Amino acid sequence: MISMDLKTQLNESLKAAMKSGDEIRRNTLRMALAAIKQAEIDRRLVLDDAAVIALLQKEIKHRREALEEAHRAGRADLIATNQAEIAILEAFLPKAMSPDELRTVVQAAIAEVGAASLSDMGKVMKAVMPRVAGRAPGEAVSAMVKELLQSR
Repeated sequence: MISMDLKTQLNESLKAAMKSGDEIRRNTLRMALAAIKQAEIDRRLVLDDAAVIALLQKEIKHRREALEEAHRAGRADLIATNQAEIAILEAFLPKAMSPDELRTVVQAAIAEVGAASLSDMGKVMKAVMPRVAGRAPGEAVSAMVKELLQSR
């Protein structure tokens, strides 16, 4: 079986949502595809799966921020919509890394770059991020790197 690229999966899912009449899914996928198209126009290139994953993560982050605002405002309708949109977009991301898997990757990167203190955090992050792209949020990676470097 030939695996589809992420943009194709998003388009196929959009078609299915349109046929089934699932408005939230249709609207969410349209917004994601519009963001991808805009990024491609801005950068004048076709985005690969890694770039699409990064863009989807950015969209999810926006939804999480909107979710916090909705909670503060007590808007149950917006809370439900944002939660649904987050779930729809997360379905297209690779399976998230467990904290143990992340710890193993970070430890390996620390050993590779020879990091000895927090001043080496940038080097470690640079080595780790390509390996965990789409599978661990930057904040979690940063926290793990910091924790492991402080314990040295």
